Amino acid sequence: MSTNVLLSFAAVLNAIVALLHIGCIYYGATWYRFMGAGEGMATLAERGSIQPTIITSFIVLVFLIWTAYALSGAGIISQLPLLKWVLSAITVIYLLRGVAGFFFYSNPLGRTPEFWLWSSAICLTLGLVHLFGLKQVWAQI
Repeated sequence: MSTNVLLSFAAVLNAIVALLHIGCIYYGATWYRFMGAGEGMATLAERGSIQPTIITSFIVLVFLIWTAYALSGAGIISQLPLLKWVLSAITVIYLLRGVAGFFFYSNPLGRTPEFWLWSSAICLTLGLVHLFGLKQVWAQI
C-alpha cells in the first residue's frame, strides 16, 4: 500500500491539535482562555487545580491515538487493530462535532460564538480530510 497523502495530512493535523492541548497544560489559564476551554477551566488552572491537567491530558491521549490511526491508515506505520472502523468513528466524530457546533453559535453555553464558529469549521475540515483519505484507502484496509 502506498502512502495516502490525505490521511498523512490528517495525522499531522491531529498531532497539532494534541500539541495545542499540551500548550494549554503548560501555559495554563491564558491558553485555556484563548483556546476557548471556558472560564471554568481557566479559573481552575489559575488556582492550581489538577483537574484541567487531567482532563486535557486525556484529550491529548485521544488525539495522539487518532494520530496513530491516521498514520496507520496512511500506510506510514503498520496496520492497527480495527483500523477501518476506528478511522470511520474518528471521521464521524469530527463531522458530527463540526456540524453540531454551529447550532451553539446563538446559544454558546459559556463559550463565545466565535469559539463555536472556529472550532466547528476546524472539526469539519478535519472530518472531511479524514473522510476523503479513508475513502481512498477503504478497499486496502
